[in-house]
Amino acid sequence: MNVLTSENTCDTFCYDEEKVNRIQPKIEEVSGVDSIFKALSDPTRLKIAYALTLAKELCVCDVANIIGSTTATASHHLRLLRTMKLAKYRKEGKLVFYSLDDDHVRQLVYIAMVHAKEDQHGK
Repeated sequence: MNVLTSENTCDTFCYDEEKVNRIQPKIEEVSGVDSIFKALSDPTRLKIAYALTLAKELCVCDVANIIGSTTATASHHLRLLRTMKLAKYRKEGKLVFYSLDDDHVRQLVYIAMVHAKEDQHGK
């Protein structure tokens, strides 16, 4: 076990060979996950994703009004969420309705919201 200095760095370089050998081969499993967080790191897209956790589905016009943007801006962000497989859509006549792709996306947003609130109130 390493002792951390006040700068949060190890005083000596050593590692737990068993842990490294067990974890290192699995580390590439995160490949592609960064794109999910990248998509949700944009404040507008996060607001849209959060809005979609509060309603089963929303029309592009609903989303635009909720986030205070034009329909073109809302549509752009919704399209990106769809491309990233975080949202899906359906057409009904001239209207386009979006929803979250699955419950995993809803859980990601919810967990992030809970975590942020914990940080605000001090764990």
